[in-house]
Amino acid sequence: MAVREVASDVEPPAPARPGARRMLVGLVRLARPHQWIKNVLVLAAPAAAGVLDQREPFVETGIAFAAFCLAASGTYFLNDVADVAADRAHPVKRRRPVAAGVVPVGLARALGVVLVAAGIAVGFLAGGVELPAVVGGYVALTTAYSYGLKSVAVVDLVCVAAGFVLRAVAGAVATDVPISDWFFIVASFGSLFMVAGKRHAEQLDLGDLAAGVRPTLGKYSPSFLNYLSAVSSGTVLVAYCLWAFERAEEVGGGFPWYQVSILPFVMGILRYALLLDAGRGAAPEDVVLGDRALQLIGVAWAVCFGAGVYVLHP
Repeated sequence: MAVREVASDVEPPAPARPGARRMLVGLVRLARPHQWIKNVLVLAAPAAAGVLDQREPFVETGIAFAAFCLAASGTYFLNDVADVAADRAHPVKRRRPVAAGVVPVGLARALGVVLVAAGIAVGFLAGGVELPAVVGGYVALTTAYSYGLKSVAVVDLVCVAAGFVLRAVAGAVATDVPISDWFFIVASFGSLFMVAGKRHAEQLDLGDLAAGVRPTLGKYSPSFLNYLSAVSSGTVLVAYCLWAFERAEEVGGGFPWYQVSILPFVMGILRYALLLDAGRGAAPEDVVLGDRALQLIGVAWAVCFGAGVYVLHP
């Protein structure tokens, strides 16, 4: 009995601190480099304007991409710090480095601030204050989202979609190219379409746990998300068609590359909608990188639209 009493008084050993190598791997995971593919959106405006074959706009676009990679990774650090409690209750997110205890909360917060500041600073390399302002606006938006707006129904959808739109705007301001009305509509409603699919997939993945992990998921019915997907995708299709016809009128004769690009664009939207309906939209970057048919459709669209830009506008 005495032996048992003595043994019960001995405190269990504290969990070992993560090793330096494990922490380094955790920091890389925390930066989410696989999500940098979203920042390719900074190429959209300069590519549509046909200036990427010029040295200065090409370099400026690269600066915008680097600035957003740094700033986005910084916001991921800060977001995981803000969501550490909720992530630990999530079946998948509990494996994130901060939630799992691999990266200390204080270190993650400090590095997040450093990366955000670095992203804004890199933006100044493009010249002027427009790009740093857009990057700063993105950081402010994502911070407000992480610390409150994500709990407000509909507002959370718009915030996530706005993050994609700001990436597209960043490429335009970095290269000083105008943004057409149709481009802005396609970018805005296309982003909203992806976000609606993301929420739908999260509901399917989490099931009864959805409302507990993300409060707004309990406020969205499947019919509402389907309605949002239908409205946003329909707007994207109409806007792109009008944009393509407008561009074709601007260049006059020649092969109708812009009109032909409508076909793969529509196919791409429909293919993505099919994948969303199957519940595969929780991570848009994984959908794009994981579906070969969607990739081939994307290449076909890029060839058609690129020919319109660089062949009809030599």
